[in-house]
Amino acid sequence: MNSKIILVNCVRWIILLFVQIFLLRNMSFYDLATPFVYVLFLLLLPFGIPNILLYLIAFGTGLTLDAFYDTIGVHTAACTMLAFVRILFISVSVNRDNFDEPAPTLGNMGFKWFLLYALLCISTHHIVLFLLEAFKFSELGYTLLSCLFSAIFTLVTVILIEFIFYNRKMR
Repeated sequence: MNSKIILVNCVRWIILLFVQIFLLRNMSFYDLATPFVYVLFLLLLPFGIPNILLYLIAFGTGLTLDAFYDTIGVHTAACTMLAFVRILFISVSVNRDNFDEPAPTLGNMGFKWFLLYALLCISTHHIVLFLLEAFKFSELGYTLLSCLFSAIFTLVTVILIEFIFYNRKMR
């Protein structure tokens, strides 16, 4: 990998985790919707990253959030599951033979592809996160409702951030 790509992703990791931990940690709307914008870091990692490295980065990102959120492995499991879904979705939807895109961004892949990609990954992340956090079936309705609203809120936030830094690929 290029050293510029590594530097950009390190800075992105620090900024998104800082925003998540210090700004968005206690922000929730009616205790139903909480944004988790740190997933954008995992979504925007380059296509060419080896799978084992992706799993290690996802594990480390989740472990860092677990340390600050005082949760025991909840974010780690959710981030690792997001990495698994990301690998599956990219292997199915992207042709690696004609591959010249460096990262799965909105500008490189288009709005429809990125929306489906982000929706699938964010939904999986939030389902794992909220079900492990609640860990009881008596509040399943509230947990799923909170998961739905948080996933929508996170998806809208991720799309807005991508539009802010939108760089249309020259074709």
